[in-house]
Amino acid sequence: MTFLLSVMMFFMAQVYAQKESKTLVAYFSATGNTRTAAKEIAKQKKAVLWEIEPSEHYTAEDLNWRNKQSRSSKEMSDAEARPSIKQCTNIMPYDTIYVGFPIWWGICPRIINSWIDNNLEQLESKTLVPFATSGSSGIDGAVNYLKKTYPTLTWQKGILKK
Repeated sequence: MTFLLSVMMFFMAQVYAQKESKTLVAYFSATGNTRTAAKEIAKQKKAVLWEIEPSEHYTAEDLNWRNKQSRSSKEMSDAEARPSIKQCTNIMPYDTIYVGFPIWWGICPRIINSWIDNNLEQLESKTLVPFATSGSSGIDGAVNYLKKTYPTLTWQKGILKK
């Protein structure tokens, strides 16, 4: 009887541990590429999916990086820019958070800073895994930027999805 009780307690502890460890995939996607990558990661990790949405969506003109007056160009040239976001999700239940974005100017878009800044205190107890989409840039510059900008957060190695 004691053996059976021990086995039952072991399996109950395993189920409890699985329920306690939760993963969130939070992402920003301007054109849909990062959304596709985020859905793939969420499915693989059995994670909750959350889109970081700007208060005002980016138009094709906003994303024209060749135009120095475009919204994205102005935001990326200002290190203090923090585009407003629609709303934040409650991140407290999650242990691991995948943070996804397209690579802009070699780093993450400033809207990621907005999201991190809005959640900074809660993120300090989480494990963060950056992932990015890019046609030509690597992710190392973005990861280094995040580590330098938010040194109190626990960043893992980044994942690049092409």
